Amino acid sequence: MSLSMNARTLLAAKYTLPGETPGDVFLRVARAVGTSECSRFYQVMKDLAFLPNSPTLMNAGLPRGQLAACFVLPVEDSIQGIFRTLGIMAQIHKTGGGTGFSFSKVRPSNDQVGGRPGVAGGPLPFIRVFDEATNALRQGGRRRGANMGVLASSHPDILAFIDVKRRWGLDNFNLSVGFDGKFFECLSSGREYGLVNPRNREIRETIAPGDLWDAVARAAWSSGDPGMLFFDRINEKNTVPGLGPFEATNPCGEQPLLPFESCNLGSINLSQFLVKGDIDEERIRETARLAVRFLDAVIDATWFPTRRIREATLRTRKIGLGVMGLADLLIRLDIPYSSDEAVVIAGQVMSVIQDEAKQASYEMGVKKGSFPAIDMSIYQTDMRNATVTTVAPTGSLHLIADTSSGIEPYFSLVMRRSLQGTWIEITPEVVTRLLSRVRSGMDLLAKVRRTGSVEGLPIPEHIREVLRTAHEIPPEHHVRMQAEVQKYVDNAVSKTVNLPESATPGEVSRIFTLARESGCKGITVYRNNSKNLQVLAAGAGSCKVCD
Repeated sequence: MSLSMNARTLLAAKYTLPGETPGDVFLRVARAVGTSECSRFYQVMKDLAFLPNSPTLMNAGLPRGQLAACFVLPVEDSIQGIFRTLGIMAQIHKTGGGTGFSFSKVRPSNDQVGGRPGVAGGPLPFIRVFDEATNALRQGGRRRGANMGVLASSHPDILAFIDVKRRWGLDNFNLSVGFDGKFFECLSSGREYGLVNPRNREIRETIAPGDLWDAVARAAWSSGDPGMLFFDRINEKNTVPGLGPFEATNPCGEQPLLPFESCNLGSINLSQFLVKGDIDEERIRETARLAVRFLDAVIDATWFPTRRIREATLRTRKIGLGVMGLADLLIRLDIPYSSDEAVVIAGQVMSVIQDEAKQASYEMGVKKGSFPAIDMSIYQTDMRNATVTTVAPTGSLHLIADTSSGIEPYFSLVMRRSLQGTWIEITPEVVTRLLSRVRSGMDLLAKVRRTGSVEGLPIPEHIREVLRTAHEIPPEHHVRMQAEVQKYVDNAVSKTVNLPESATPGEVSRIFTLARESGCKGITVYRNNSKNLQVLAAGAGSCKVCD
């Protein structure tokens, strides 16, 4: 097993049980999840070719081992229902899962309660309650709680929601506006858009849709939140439309789920699939099939926090197989992330994974039985899982695998992290390129260490292009990459469009429009240094806070 020192430190701090070594984690997981394929499951994790989501690594083999990462819980328009959901959230966070909520059913502020006018506080105070409750929890002592808060674009409190991060912070929430088809009809036709009271479905007021769009862009420019979720498009791609529409996603927006559904995720490490400078497509195919069988087995190995979560999850058996290490793969292929060729390669690789994942789920459906709600789905043949692919951000997994996260380019060529201590390292590919091709490589590395970039260094232009970081890549290309990968993903794609600090609200608005026009299911932007506390930083000399 070739675990880096950083990976061993991370595993020891967050994933090992008493008496375990970091290497023992994979064996424990394989034994808990696998039966006849236990040895193959162990080997694919040991090789760092595939890793499941963090709750599986943390909890597999434990009594009441909850193994899924993603949950969506309903928020009713009642005090009793809201606090019942809060209690379930606490159980999920304790086991390492993340939760998403739509607050769209909560009546607006100053609406009537019990026949008395002007009493309701609206959804925003309850979002703050959920955020404070998350602050009071630490997920099993090893993982910070994460939430997604969604509000429908038609909710009367939508403008206050858009601005809430700037006023309240809400450190444990990502926020997204859930846009419906009606909004885009009004936007394209120039008609006023109605804001509807969810209590009685009456239009409380109307607004120019362009003003709402621009308000989201200004807020996202200021703080990174909210993002946009295009629920008309998400629901057009719903594989089980008979169960109803989606209204919320998991914390990073890549996994739409129905109320009480959960989903477990896993990622193929693309940086492990190069042979003599070429992508080993056949091994990717084999790994994708094995990973689907692994993730399906996780469903049966997990403990569910409530009966309703168990029922909803088993009804559709959703899994989400994705990737990490795309940036490393491209660097090793000598291909700039910001090139047309990179987009083509990403699409081709994800297409292969999607095809093999579907085929593996079909074969399991024939052998073991299809998911129970298949009669309410789009499928005409057997299928074990209602969805099979999702591209997640791979927060800790890519650090274990010593590769780049999800389909993101490198944010910086210097990693600075805080985990029972702080260390700084140069991305290995930078070391290799600068020392092998450029004179005075050690002097140049010292400069990279300070800035996190090769920009401005006396190196060949092609090397500079290959090693461009997220802020040095045109924002439009980020969207192109997300849209291309989305073509081959059942659920959605977690991807951040990184913008330089100098970007304007107008540029943010144009990125949102491009994402809509390109077929994305949602979009998130982040302008550098737009938060007082920023987890990722460009270089060792400018990091404000590290995770």
